[in-house]
Amino acid sequence: MGQGSNSVPHMLFSFRRAVVAGFCALLGTQSAHAQTAAEFKSDSVNIRKIYDEALLRGQSYENLRYLCTRIGARLSGSPQADQAVQWGKQTMEKLGFDRVYLQEVMVPHWVRGAKEKASVKSKKVGKAPTMNICALGGSVATGGKLKAGVVEVRSWDELAKLSDAQVKGKFVFFNRPFDDRHIEPGAAYSGAVDQRGRGAIEAAKRGAVGALVRSMTSSRDDLPHTGTMRYDEKVTKVPSAALSTNSADWLSQALKTDPNLEFELEMACQTLPDVKSYNVVGEVKGSKRPEEIITVGGHLDSWDLAQGAHDDGTGCVQSIEALRLLLASGLRPERTVRAVLFMNEENGNRGGMKYAELAKAAGEKHLAAIESDGGGFTPRGFGVEAPLPVVQNVQKWAPLLAPYHSDKIGPGHGGTDIGPLKDQAVALIGYDGDSQRYFDLHHTAADNFDQVHRRELELGGASMASLIYLLSKYGL
Repeated sequence: MGQGSNSVPHMLFSFRRAVVAGFCALLGTQSAHAQTAAEFKSDSVNIRKIYDEALLRGQSYENLRYLCTRIGARLSGSPQADQAVQWGKQTMEKLGFDRVYLQEVMVPHWVRGAKEKASVKSKKVGKAPTMNICALGGSVATGGKLKAGVVEVRSWDELAKLSDAQVKGKFVFFNRPFDDRHIEPGAAYSGAVDQRGRGAIEAAKRGAVGALVRSMTSSRDDLPHTGTMRYDEKVTKVPSAALSTNSADWLSQALKTDPNLEFELEMACQTLPDVKSYNVVGEVKGSKRPEEIITVGGHLDSWDLAQGAHDDGTGCVQSIEALRLLLASGLRPERTVRAVLFMNEENGNRGGMKYAELAKAAGEKHLAAIESDGGGFTPRGFGVEAPLPVVQNVQKWAPLLAPYHSDKIGPGHGGTDIGPLKDQAVALIGYDGDSQRYFDLHHTAADNFDQVHRRELELGGASMASLIYLLSKYGL
């Protein structure tokens, strides 16, 4: 839909109206930050500077292009993960941060091996389509071709009700779909992902030879979604793989026609010894309270099926950009701000745990930690993991973020990487973007640079920089 010649004045009027309305809303609260009218006006002007810099001269998109297209998939322990560490360090050094350094951390080294193969044999069903499948991260190999029957379940209760004879020697097919009644896809993911995480354990306890898991998405397509799974050292380790939703739907229907069909799976994955890797840290010292730290980060590692653009290349470049935007806008933070590129979020969270361990050993005081790990989509706001009074303090800045549609602030999840800081930071804060498309791409071969929109990405970095500006100036 086009706009007429009056569109620019109209947009300026709308912006000013939003700022005035925000100021009125702020005056109607008893702000813990005691902002005066002059401070609110000054903050509005400074946040506008941040957004202008991001939209006119933003660097997130080009940084992401390099990370994705020149380095690519960055599974922990891989040569590409090592390349990404050096890229992150060099990128922040070129930007002139006060200090850039590496934190050594030992990480898991799982490799997928040759492309997985799967097929179905049945005299009743006829010729089966190609089974789109991938090994789940951490799975053991099949040791050649593994052939067995299949039993389908959609809940743990269904599995528990099956007799041992119904399960033993078969694949357990965990086919619980996303609950699409949830408005936020993340809630549907949380309601289904447990079958991916411990499906192999529960299947093996009942004598199964392997686990097949429906991909974690509501999209109906041929893209299998990988992701981490777990083993229990007291339980036999059996192979675990994800089926695309189309393949899962077909298999479910085929089992109704032929409950005795045979599934054949071949995977060559293996877990190698842990290897040395690093978190990458870039720091800008605070001008007034340098002892108080605000961390902003994303995870540098990704799964191996694609370039890891939305998960979580976007979070990494936005975190670097947040610091650059503050400096480029002449807004040196009053508290120390760190951009952290965490290693190994996907299959171990070793980087997040190491960062928290070192921070505690050094006696550091973390005011807040912010994480971007939900894709580089259009900004919506922030989820705050903290006691209610702290959440309310952050919510009082919503009027300043309202003109940029980043003002949805409320209780929420901070993030996996910053989770280990929970007992050290006043607040853990998760950047929230529009997540409706996220799980179409998450952990699939489609998570590539071409799926990222430049303006959406740059707006996200500006949202994070704006919140950091306010945190740094007023505290919590």
